[in-house]
Amino acid sequence: MKNILLLGATGSIGDSVLNVISQNKDKFNLFGISFNNNIAKAKEIIKKFNPKYIYINDIETFETFLNEFDTKKLLNGETDLQCLIKHNDVDIIICATTGFAGLEAAYIAASTGKKILLANKESIVVAGEIIFPLAKKHKSEIVPIDSEHNAILQCLSGENGIADVKKIIITASGGPFINYSIDDLKNVTIDQALNHPNWKMGSKITIDSATLVNKCLELIEAKYLFDMDEKFFELVVHPQSIIHSIVTFIDGSSISHMSNPDMRVPIAHALSDTNRLPIEFNNLNFRSLELSFQEFPSDRMQIQHIAREVCKEGGFLGTIFNAANEIAVKSFLSRKISFEKIYDVIYRTFDNKILSKDLTIESINEVDMETRIEAKKVVKSLS
Repeated sequence: MKNILLLGATGSIGDSVLNVISQNKDKFNLFGISFNNNIAKAKEIIKKFNPKYIYINDIETFETFLNEFDTKKLLNGETDLQCLIKHNDVDIIICATTGFAGLEAAYIAASTGKKILLANKESIVVAGEIIFPLAKKHKSEIVPIDSEHNAILQCLSGENGIADVKKIIITASGGPFINYSIDDLKNVTIDQALNHPNWKMGSKITIDSATLVNKCLELIEAKYLFDMDEKFFELVVHPQSIIHSIVTFIDGSSISHMSNPDMRVPIAHALSDTNRLPIEFNNLNFRSLELSFQEFPSDRMQIQHIAREVCKEGGFLGTIFNAANEIAVKSFLSRKISFEKIYDVIYRTFDNKILSKDLTIESINEVDMETRIEAKKVVKSLS
């Protein structure tokens, strides 16, 4: 029986993790959870799984829970978070917190020597240069659980590492606007942007999918996860979201990973050791499958160029890119800017680079805050 610590338990990734655990109760125990302020969802999880520890990031929510639950179970604050992540009884840490907010936990987890299932791509985008050396030093195992990177991992299984790889294709659904021009995007609504054709997840990743920024973040993440130059990765639009990645080898053969778009598939693979875990899933009907591929839209190539610059230059560029995007997405969802202005916020903020500091968790946090201030200024100028 493996004890699981699920960070970001009330989000959409958390839902998928809990579903896999429920189908494999003989193998996994939910030892602890963390969440911010989704009280109703957290109570459902606590009632069903009875975790030993509950870390609550939001202080008001924490104080509310003090009146309803055993105080010995409840945790809050940086010290409590560190103690929970480093707890001797935790076997597997799942980082499912959305956005930059997941950085601190991912950084702490990297120093534990434990198995880490990583869904929080932003922590790698901003701090991959320090998280992976830290994980290597402490012999922590980082396993990706987003569909594309887990697909690459499975395609490379049994191969000679990356030595024989010629190219890796990371697919993008393209979201609801893949055939729109930039001009077409000026009048799209929030509801349209949140209506992904293939899956239902949180608002942040759904908007990132619609702008294709999510795929650019995944390009940066792939560089660190597989320790490969960005030139080996190609971003290709695949509207059906059936093929998640394709690895082409030096002998001309290619291996692809296919499944219906379902986060439980990569999560189940990452949780397994030698044998795959049984889960309920929808079978692919190969007789009716229609698969198509498109080039990354030319009028949005600048966003991919930024991601490739982040890969090449490193430093704080990932932090600047991520912070600008998070502010842009939040501004769109709060109706401060139109959809196509998300790109403008990123481009104009990214031009104001901050490069003169040593790369540490503390300096990354500083640059993140400084970048958010600059991005808000850009939003104001565009409003």
